[in-house]
Amino acid sequence: MSKQWLVVSACALLCVLGSGAVGAQQRLKVGVSGGDGELIWAKVKEIAAQKGVDLQVIVFNDYLLPNAALDGGDLDANAFQHKPFLDNQIAVRGYKISAIAGTIVEPIGLYSVKVKSVAGLADGAQLGIPNDPSNGGRALLLLQQQGLIKLREGTGITPSVRDIVANSHKFKFRELDAAQLPRSLRDLDAAVINTNYALQANLHPGKDSIAVESSKDNPYGNVIAVRTVDKDKPVFKLLVSAYQNDEVRRFILKQFDGAILPVF
Repeated sequence: MSKQWLVVSACALLCVLGSGAVGAQQRLKVGVSGGDGELIWAKVKEIAAQKGVDLQVIVFNDYLLPNAALDGGDLDANAFQHKPFLDNQIAVRGYKISAIAGTIVEPIGLYSVKVKSVAGLADGAQLGIPNDPSNGGRALLLLQQQGLIKLREGTGITPSVRDIVANSHKFKFRELDAAQLPRSLRDLDAAVINTNYALQANLHPGKDSIAVESSKDNPYGNVIAVRTVDKDKPVFKLLVSAYQNDEVRRFILKQFDGAILPVF
């Protein structure tokens, strides 16, 4: 066998191995919220596969576990939270996590099965709000926008019930886990419910709420998050391009009828 033939064969083998490496799918585990997140990411998974990325979509029905799983290395990315929630989690828990792209905004709503308008809320009514700082603050801001309470100036987007400086109707606030609020709605006079949990309970913010947050200039846009050390990896650029895609945008607008809006 000639040396020339050996060189040619070696080169051919390297080309085959190289082309296989380029064409091989990269695998990512992504944590998402149940319901709307699960539906959207099923579509993203299809598009990502075309880009050579195999997504394993893992569904959570909790707001605390996905960041712990990501920071601990059990996930490669997550997409369930708005930026203020992520910022709070980083500040409180010290996670080394970064947002790499925007996804959707879900205007939060105030719901009731006892009254048909904000004006119908009686003095001393029990109002449910999420018990985490960012979503609880978001709920209080919505109530302030409706003229139901007044908050201390300078609290930004994370006020707490301690920042209520005017409550002329003597509303009582029950701070509950965000996922529990739809199930507790009948025991309350009204509750501010995150849209992903509202939709799971067949509540549409534009049709069933008695008040809803504006989607214009909304600071609560959701994000894709990854470990900070990984944020510049090329595979995550592919992940973002699979999400921020015209096909995904059309799917969101059609599927959720304005309850959820793309931010890209």
